[in-house]
Amino acid sequence: MRVKNITNTEEMINIIKKCEVCYMALVDANGLPYVVPMNFGYSDGYIYLHGAQSGRKMDILKQNANAAINFSRDFRLYHQNERVACSYSMKYRSVNVEGRVEFIEGKEEKVNALNIIMAQYSDREFKYNDPAINEVAIYRVSTECMTGRKMHYQ
Repeated sequence: MRVKNITNTEEMINIIKKCEVCYMALVDANGLPYVVPMNFGYSDGYIYLHGAQSGRKMDILKQNANAAINFSRDFRLYHQNERVACSYSMKYRSVNVEGRVEFIEGKEEKVNALNIIMAQYSDREFKYNDPAINEVAIYRVSTECMTGRKMHYQ
């Protein structure tokens, strides 16, 4: 197999910025894993996320601030010989991030974080109303550990 570790931080950030969704993994108080797909934004070594202020994800985050996030893209079925099943694999690029969640409070800080998230999906500028800002939970995950891999890509 042609799995290569990605050691270049710029290449890993490029993969992150080209993803549409990330998958955040958490562990609850009973040691049970929980994975949730999320929209996100990336800026200056942080992954920015948002969601409801209540629910299983928030319950877990309030007890355990550790998170792992996966970004994957460029999936293509690959084979060396179309008649040999064992020669099939998947081409991909991926980045895994491990870090701690920091909750963001305050209107100005929340608006800045929302702008980072929206910049992932649009070049437009947005306005946010006060009730929406007050009702959303916004947090960021530090990229304390970031590793990348690619399969069948140079």
